[in-house]
Amino acid sequence: QVQLAESGGGLVQAGGSVTLSCVVSPSTFNANAIAVSWYRQVPEKQREFVAFIGVDSNTKYADSAKGRFTIFRDNARKTVNLQMNSLKPEDTAVYYCNSDPYGLQCYYWGQGTQVTVAS
Repeated sequence: QVQLAESGGGLVQAGGSVTLSCVVSPSTFNANAIAVSWYRQVPEKQREFVAFIGVDSNTKYADSAKGRFTIFRDNARKTVNLQMNSLKPEDTAVYYCNSDPYGLQCYYWGQGTQVTVAS
């Protein structure tokens, strides 16, 4: 059964940085070979796209993330990470990773990790 798990969230001061990680299970999936997206959600709002890394490692970012966030693969740990710099209070949200590891238009979500940016 496919499972995604996020980690790395927490409380950070405005202007600070945090790196989130997403691991896809089972470990037979090669995190270096699947596309993964990061989304975020705040209460009473729709989940919104943050960043994407494709099979060929092409990347896309939401306008709010451009220049501050970087999505990248950690080949050694088989994770897809989201490095977030220059954080703002409005970046406070639960961050989720999302993937369609089989390429069958069947997407899986992790449980989310909370990022809180204090002003």
